[in-house]
Amino acid sequence: MYQPHRSLVTGASSGIGEDLARALARRGSDLVLVARREERLRELAAELTRDAGVRVEVLPVDLAEPHAGSRLHGLVGGPVDTVVNAAGFGSYGGIVETDPEVLTGMVDTNVRALVDITRAFLPELIAARGGAIVNVASTASFQPIPGQAVYGASKAFVRSFTEAVWWEAKPHGVKVTALCPGVTRTEFFDVVGRELSGGGPMQTVEQVTAAALRALDRRSTPPVAISGRINSAFAAGTKLLPRRALIRTAAQVIGYKG
Repeated sequence: MYQPHRSLVTGASSGIGEDLARALARRGSDLVLVARREERLRELAAELTRDAGVRVEVLPVDLAEPHAGSRLHGLVGGPVDTVVNAAGFGSYGGIVETDPEVLTGMVDTNVRALVDITRAFLPELIAARGGAIVNVASTASFQPIPGQAVYGASKAFVRSFTEAVWWEAKPHGVKVTALCPGVTRTEFFDVVGRELSGGGPMQTVEQVTAAALRALDRRSTPPVAISGRINSAFAAGTKLLPRRALIRTAAQVIGYKG
């Protein structure tokens, strides 16, 4: 069983990040919790300190700001052996219908900050010849999604980037995986402003967390960890459809008609 000692978790104020923080605390890991909502982080920190007996540090940081990784690395104050990049958000609507600031912020948070944080913390994991990085991608990464063009592309980047880093880090004993949940009951849909019209049964954050831990517990952690058999079958199926049919199907699934 993977036993972390001190874990950095971004997006820890809600959803998958919050639940992964709880799971790592149950395994005895001290925590550094990162998100914009300081009050939510402090409530979670108090809970985990009380219930799990771990040390919890709170860092209210906006990851959309430049140099998020180097800034976090300087604030953490000591080594971490596990990094969970769970911060991210999406939107719904055509590219010309969406505020450019929202699109830029999505790229900054979902892509640039994740790369910056991975680059900042990976060297010390390689030097220690151990530890893990979990980058939260999505089954949205397996096809273009009209109506969520930037979100889907950002998650495709996360998956591709993580697979490459998995190969680079593997000889040094560092576990790296892209966690790909499907439709999950989180605050994501509050931000997006609508529910999906399809896409299979909705998962819980606990199911997604379990998939992440199973991947970390394996002797050889896979570069991609897909949460759930239905989602795994869906991801495999995207390789079989012609590209135009895949794009059309994705639009139908989320109910985007243009």
